[in-house]
Parts: sequence; structure tokens; C-alpha cells
Amino acid sequence: MHEVAYGTARLRGRIDHLLAAKLHRGLESVRPKIHEILRLGAYQVLYLDGVPPYAAISQSVELAKEVGGRTTAGLVNAVLRAVAADGDGPERFPDPDDDAAGYLSTWGSHPRWLIERWLSRWDVASVEALVRADNERPPVCLLPLEDDAATAVSRLADAGIEAEAVGEGTDCVRLSHGQAPRDALGVLASIVQDPAANLVVRYADVPPGTKVADLCAAPGGKALALSRRAVYTLAADRSERRMRLVRENVARVGGPVGLVVADVLRPPLAETDVVLVDVPCTGTGTLGRHPDGRWRLEPHQIGGLASVQRGILESAQHLVRPGGLLIYSTCTLEPEENEVQVKAFLDRHAEFQLAPSDAVPARFVTEEGFLRVLPQDSGFDGSFAARLRRRP
Repeated sequence: MHEVAYGTARLRGRIDHLLAAKLHRGLESVRPKIHEILRLGAYQVLYLDGVPPYAAISQSVELAKEVGGRTTAGLVNAVLRAVAADGDGPERFPDPDDDAAGYLSTWGSHPRWLIERWLSRWDVASVEALVRADNERPPVCLLPLEDDAATAVSRLADAGIEAEAVGEGTDCVRLSHGQAPRDALGVLASIVQDPAANLVVRYADVPPGTKVADLCAAPGGKALALSRRAVYTLAADRSERRMRLVRENVARVGGPVGLVVADVLRPPLAETDVVLVDVPCTGTGTLGRHPDGRWRLEPHQIGGLASVQRGILESAQHLVRPGGLLIYSTCTLEPEENEVQVKAFLDRHAEFQLAPSDAVPARFVTEEGFLRVLPQDSGFDGSFAARLRRRP
């Protein structure tokens, strides 16, 4: 059920293009529930190897009969049989040489406006690599909190769980396909964390013995990772429900972490050594892990979130003691939320300067000193971070 739901969301654009070609009056002519039945059926027919096409079609027809009667069931049967017969070969999509945006939005299954946005920054090959990465099933990675990666892999193997060290400057281990994260978490004191998020923690390079405040902490992965070097870490988020997730993780693995429900725009804190703001963002670096996100995102949200991020930075900067660090991070690929945001902040605040870290491989650090992880280059989620020091 999980595979069908996530897979259909991931390849929705491709599936809709194939379905539209089989409907004389287009997808707009079918009711939303029938549209979803067609999507689910087409995904199983084309991409779910464990389900015979006849079984997927038969089940879809039965669902359609319940929702719309025999006539609707007949339509679903005809469309899915046509999709199964024709397949999803390259001839079914726009020519990438003539219409790169059309090809990458249909075959690549991303909103066209987002594809066009990316094509304005990267060449066609890079954007194709990005949509391929987004359409892969993402692996599950763990960050061991008490062991190095090699020891963690060995301990998991002793428990019958296959895993490998990720490397690439991270401390993460990658579980083999089919291994249950719950079982692995029972063996290791660890948290689920993508290598891109771990690279943010490594790039932050928090000095040992400092006090850290993570002001957008839920679900707590970065706060727990930072707590291994900090003398004390405060994890804050304005959502009580999301802070319960942090509490569960802290209770499971321990650590010097305090919890508070608080609004980052009105933080109940005095100055401290390190402030991390992992801000709300469009999340375009994590569309492989959250495939529904690409369909919910609208162009205007980029500017709206950039405004929110600016407010968070303005609030957080007051909490950094002289000589302390302000770490700004996102999981988006969009410049307005990343480099442009940080450069504008530095223009407003001469008391801060970029203080890049050499704790991560050089290929993840831009010439300007920002952390930038791209899915198409790394196979990880996308992430961005800036390490800013308040002048003494």
C-alpha cells in the first residue's frame, strides 16, 4: 500500500500524460475519484512488478464500479488496457531535444513551472539527472550517535541487518533495501537522518563544550546530532505536536537536550554560543523523499517563505553572543531561500561574517563558502547551509 501510494505520487505527471492520451476529452472529463483510480491502476500496470496487469486492471474496474457504476467501470477498463498495451516508451513523450521542459515535466513527472525554473539555472542534462534522482525510491540512512560508521555496520550485521557506511564526509550508514528501520534503531543508539542533513551538522562544526539553541528543531535530528559535541542543546519549536516527536527521540537515545515549545519569532532565550535555524522552506531538495510536495508547491510560495525566513533570521541574530555562530540551513534548491537570503542578511548586518567550515568535503562547499548538496550530484537529499560568525 505504501509503495502504491508513494509510487503513484512520484510518477503522477508521467502517468497523467499517458492517461490523457487515452481519453478523447482529456483528464478534465473524469471525476477526481475516477482519476485517482486510473492513476493507481496505471502505476501498478506499468511499474509494480509484483502485480500482474490483469489483476491491477480488474481491481481498478471493481473500484470504478463502486464509485461510478458499469459505464465508468467500462471506461476505466478500456483506458488501462490501452495504457498497458502501449507502455511508457520514449515515443509517448515530447522529444527532449525539441521540448526539454515538456519532456522533463511529463516523463520526469514534475510541475512544468518548476522544471522551467531549474532549466534557467542548469543545463538539460543536470535537470534530467535531478528528476531521475527525485523519482528513485530513497534509501533509509541512520546516524549512529555512539558508534562510528564502521562499528555501527558491524553491530547491525551481528543482528542480521545489512547496512553499509555512506562515507562522503558523513557519519551515516545506509540500510540495504528491505531492512526495517525499527529493527536497526533497536540495535543502535541512532536517528534516521539523510546524509545531506548530516552534512549540515558537520558543516556547522560546533565547537565542543558550547551551548546550542536549535530554534526550528522538530523532529529533532539535527539537535540530537549537535548535542554530541555541545555541553547543552536547547531544542525549540512552536508546534507542541511536533515537539512531542523530539521528546520521543530524546527519550529513546538520551543526551543533554532541553525541550521547549516556543515561537522562533519570540524566543524566550538569552544570548548563547550557537544558534541553528533550520528554517521552513519549499523543500525542493527533498522531493524524492516527499513526492507529494512537488504537486502541492506553488510558485508564489517561494517568495512567501523567503519572507518568513528573513523574519526568522532577524529574530535569531539577536541571540548570538559576540564571537558566536549563527547557522542557517534549508532543504531547498531555490536561490531566493539560500544564497540570496544569506547575502541580503549579511548586507544588513555588518556584525556578521561568513565563517565557512572545512569539516565537510570541498565538493560540497561553494566558492563563496556555503554548503550546497545537490541530489543530482550526490544521490542524497538537497541541502544548503551558511555558517555565520558574529564579530567579537
